[in-house]
Amino acid sequence: MPQVETHTTFRTRFEAAAQRNRSLLCVGLDPDPTKIPAGVTVRDFLMGIVEATSDVVACFKPNIAFFEPWLGEGIDMLRELIAAVPRDVPVLLDAKRGDIGHTSEAYARAVFESLGADAVTLNPYLGRDAVEPFLRYADRHSFLLCRTSNAGAVDVQDLQVEGRPLYERIACLANQWNTRGNVGLVVGATYPAEAARIREICPDLLFLMPGVGAQEGDLEAAVRAGIDAHGAGIAVNASRGVLYAGGGSEGRWADASRAAAIQLRDQINVARAQ
Repeated sequence: MPQVETHTTFRTRFEAAAQRNRSLLCVGLDPDPTKIPAGVTVRDFLMGIVEATSDVVACFKPNIAFFEPWLGEGIDMLRELIAAVPRDVPVLLDAKRGDIGHTSEAYARAVFESLGADAVTLNPYLGRDAVEPFLRYADRHSFLLCRTSNAGAVDVQDLQVEGRPLYERIACLANQWNTRGNVGLVVGATYPAEAARIREICPDLLFLMPGVGAQEGDLEAAVRAGIDAHGAGIAVNASRGVLYAGGGSEGRWADASRAAAIQLRDQINVARAQ
């Protein structure tokens, strides 16, 4: 059975970390063995990144796809990684789940109970009944794919539904489904005009904003478009630009990642203050 709300919600913990660390940065933990310094294991690399940046971020976001190729060993590593993150920093699992009811129930148990994640990304294409098993975990958060950061997003998300693009319809549904205050949206930093429109529709929802760095999203434009009336309400994700800031060299790679995270956090803060 889903857990009842027994501890602080994801959003409360996210906002507390954001205030404490003066940060809206979310660091993606997506291990690529070809880019990890020689002689460093994937596990030690990820643990080192967490240790080096946990006082700079508002949350961490491991992507399950980078752990699944190792099957059991990879999932065990993911579980250990989530457990190792300091409890005052929430963990958002990028899994993009979404299926019919009983399958979604199994996915929700896996994400929130077995792996211990505090939030998850979901595909809303199958509708409310596919999302509901996740939403029953009132202390966790579910981020619905709305306007994703990839170039092909326009293929489907711009399709007109009753006179408005599909991504706007998803934003409207997110408001309707947010009865427990635990629905957020994935809104790509690569589409700031669309992000501004989604913020108009959803003034109170938390946005996960991927697409800065490797995907070349305009950081300043994205932050200004996505922030809420309080100058917050977004988690700006960066993965490769922080993880591999050291260029795969041996030595002080964790320090390089920390420096990159601090620089990006400060850039976000400058943008939100304008």
